[in-house]
Amino acid sequence: MRESLRSLFDELGFNQPWKPVSHLGRAAWLVFYVAFLAYAFSAHGGFLFIDTANLIVHEGGHNLFGWFGSTIGLWGGTLLQWLVPFLLAVYFFTQRETAGFVFCMFFFFENWLYTATYMADARPQELPLVTTGDPDFVEHDFHTIFSSLGVLNHDAQIAAVVRVLGWLGMLACITWLVLRRKQIRP
Repeated sequence: MRESLRSLFDELGFNQPWKPVSHLGRAAWLVFYVAFLAYAFSAHGGFLFIDTANLIVHEGGHNLFGWFGSTIGLWGGTLLQWLVPFLLAVYFFTQRETAGFVFCMFFFFENWLYTATYMADARPQELPLVTTGDPDFVEHDFHTIFSSLGVLNHDAQIAAVVRVLGWLGMLACITWLVLRRKQIRP
């Protein structure tokens, strides 16, 4: 079993070394990530510029997954919003592209901040809602999801956990990039 997994990993290229990032490139990426974290932290859970793109992907997810039923269509917004950067990260992982992998994983976890803000709004429903369908039938995703799961009264706690995981994930991505220094070319 172990040998077959090892040969599969070899065949897929997973045992190949990661492509190096230059000192200048790594420094530039680190400046970008630290600046973005400072910007996101200063927004205190508010709407970030990248969230406009997240919103478009989110709404597209409702339409895409809606073909498979109303429940998966309801969850589809968040699913696609998380899947897009994650699947791009998987691609860069298979190509062993360090900078692309970190960038996609960083924004995968950044999406968790956006999702947490939406989750925390499940009871108050103060955020403006966007829909690609009939505005008379718009519903708050997480109010409906949390109500159906019986956890609506815990929306703030769930959102806080998701937000912390998002921050930890972004920090882990940056840490991993810093630790890649062993493979940096001069």
